[in-house]
Amino acid sequence: MLGGAVLLLLAKEPLKELRQTSFPRLLVFACAQTYVQYALFYTALAVSSAVLGGLLVGSGSIWWLLLAPLLLKTPWPGSRQWGFIALGALGVLIAVYRPGAGSGRVVLGSVLFCLSTLSGSLGLIVLQKILKTMGARAATGYGLFLGGVMLMLSGVSAWSDLPVLFSPKVMLLTLYLAFVSALAFGLWNHLTSLFPVNLLAGYRFLIPVCAVVESSLLVSGESPGLGIWLGGGLVIAALIGLQRAR
Repeated sequence: MLGGAVLLLLAKEPLKELRQTSFPRLLVFACAQTYVQYALFYTALAVSSAVLGGLLVGSGSIWWLLLAPLLLKTPWPGSRQWGFIALGALGVLIAVYRPGAGSGRVVLGSVLFCLSTLSGSLGLIVLQKILKTMGARAATGYGLFLGGVMLMLSGVSAWSDLPVLFSPKVMLLTLYLAFVSALAFGLWNHLTSLFPVNLLAGYRFLIPVCAVVESSLLVSGESPGLGIWLGGGLVIAALIGLQRAR
């Protein structure tokens, strides 16, 4: 909600753009890209690990390459691209097989992480239709704000515990996450208005690299296993190959 509110304040004419846009479609976008994606991702994070989650976020690129031709009528991947998609999928499977210490419930976490990226990909498809009547900044702001409201209502049973749950440290982390959501989603959705989805999708394979390295350094109790390193290497090779095949 905070991240969305900041973006709406920075948008040019968010109320005017809202009147020109289908509100049910905007709700679907907020539900897919924020509510469902965040709920699944953080649930998966609670039962598995940050290293595994960071690696599997890369699966969003595969979903987009498959969904965009079906729903946006973009060109289908060529034979070489299908090969690199398969290579990326193999890398994910190897990583899941030997994820390393602190991985928790790997299978459940992997399924939830992949469903989370599927929801985000569907949200991106809906966004393409919204961008015809609304700027990327306002669309992202409404998506985050409305999705945040949905998440907050889902957590109503914990409202009475807010003074205990929100220590000063947690409040600072929440403000940081609001900044991350606003900046990252705002930039990403702006890029989708300038470039084809199937071009941008490949760059999301960079997320596993950052996630594995940062989780290894910053999250106590987690240590990437051989599968993460080998699988991650295949995922990066798939990224490079997809860009060259394009």
